[in-house]
Amino acid sequence: MEADFVIVGAGSAGCAMAYRLSEAGASVLVIEHGGSDIGPFIQMPAALSYPMNMSRYDWGYNSEPEPHLNNRRLVVPRGKVIGGSSSINGMVYVRGHAMDFDTWAEMGADGWAYADVLPYYKRMEHWHDGGHGGDREWRGEDGPLHVSRGPRRNPLYHAFVDAGRQAGYETTGDYNGEKQEGFGPMEQTVWRGRRWSAANAYLRPALKRPNCDLVNGLAQRIVIEEGRAVGVEIKRGSSTQVIRARREVVLAASSINSPKLLMLSGIGAASHLAEHGVDVIADRPGVGANLQDHLEVYFQIASLQPITLYRHWNLISKAVIGAQWLFTKTGLGASNQFESAAFIRSRAGVPYPDIQYHFLPMAVRYDGQAAAEGHGFQAHVGPMRSPSRGMVTLRSSDPAEAPMIRFNYMSTERDWKDFRACLRLTREIIGQEAFKPFAGKEIQPGADLQSDEELNGFIAEHAESAYHPCGTCRMGRADDPNAVVDPQARVIGVEGLRVADSSIFPQITNGNLNAPSIMVGEKVSDHLLGRDPLQRSNAQPWVHPDWEVAQR
Repeated sequence: MEADFVIVGAGSAGCAMAYRLSEAGASVLVIEHGGSDIGPFIQMPAALSYPMNMSRYDWGYNSEPEPHLNNRRLVVPRGKVIGGSSSINGMVYVRGHAMDFDTWAEMGADGWAYADVLPYYKRMEHWHDGGHGGDREWRGEDGPLHVSRGPRRNPLYHAFVDAGRQAGYETTGDYNGEKQEGFGPMEQTVWRGRRWSAANAYLRPALKRPNCDLVNGLAQRIVIEEGRAVGVEIKRGSSTQVIRARREVVLAASSINSPKLLMLSGIGAASHLAEHGVDVIADRPGVGANLQDHLEVYFQIASLQPITLYRHWNLISKAVIGAQWLFTKTGLGASNQFESAAFIRSRAGVPYPDIQYHFLPMAVRYDGQAAAEGHGFQAHVGPMRSPSRGMVTLRSSDPAEAPMIRFNYMSTERDWKDFRACLRLTREIIGQEAFKPFAGKEIQPGADLQSDEELNGFIAEHAESAYHPCGTCRMGRADDPNAVVDPQARVIGVEGLRVADSSIFPQITNGNLNAPSIMVGEKVSDHLLGRDPLQRSNAQPWVHPDWEVAQR
């Protein structure tokens, strides 16, 4: 069992690399612990709350008790299936703001500014505007990853955008194009009614080539000989074997499992490795540090009209929707229902959006567990750039044991200030004329919660992860002691080993992380092949002309 490249993890970035490396003629073996993604729970977009709660498809991780969130343990779903988290996520497609990537470059990720990454976004996309407008010259039209828009038939999707406009905010026809800031349609990785995961977009076509194969097993450690990674030790059933790499080993196992694997292999903070009896190969204190995520709350409003998805919240209706989807791939089952979005700035002096909205014409938890009583709608809202940082560490040296995940959410005063701003700005938007025919009482937080203290109490009890963990193998310059990989994604201090997934993000990007994770796989595949990067873009993104003095 050997190949030119051995990739650990058939997730968003891993699938993209398997496709590009095999397309170039290199032999590739992809190691994946999870199984098949065949079946309606994954493939049907509207069933998105199921796979992330099924142990068959999810690693089942939880955070340690979070001290600033009433010691709650938050769930940390990560895909354990081909396609990785792109097979269990909400299918929302957000590239990130141009200034996110310029910040990466300033933090030492040379060659990862927006001008550098935009050509990779265009290469990976097959964009369908659905007649809703958008920025064609900013988008890709022949890549493997189909990106579409929902039909937006429910009047609430339009009420949300109209209310934003009435409150004085910008609108945008394409937040993934020139202008992210504003209210407009949301995009999804759905194609012809099916979840268009990285497995469907990249891995299936790659596996049809004779030089690409999938190996099922649990990666236990990277085999390093004389300072060079030469393979990966995996466990299959009761036996252990080594998959050897002739050229390089690439970790694409997620922001949780990539740092865990590095630590199990002797790459990490020397003192922490010593605690667990792991021999140190490279003392890199940044491994597992710099953990970031997005937190959000579900701002829920009762609906005065019976037009929400609540009318389908019964077994008969679900069966009808499921049957229509199974036979025709159309109907409500064919969308993730996140069809309107917004990105706004919390205050004057913030140069680009730091608040995101997902709008849903139903009041329900993300995990599908609790629907609010009767008809309602909700906006998921939260700050984009929390200053809080957490860490992933080993629980033990046993590869089968889950790591310890501490996000350290809401650990600064700025976190609380930003979150309260989110809630108050949302109330103002819901109070606009466009929502008058629809908006009843505030279910959550509840209109009686007004003071800073009351809102803080609500946040501590109800904030949930948006499931965007990243940053734990941070990219930076080779002489940066806290960087884990250099700007070509090479692990500093070990030859023949790279990391390519959301763990290399120096700072979390605006919005959902699936698109930038795939982009990382696309770009790192060029580095692996020794190719020149794609030609930089000259596109100039929109920035609010009065950002220094105006909030909207």
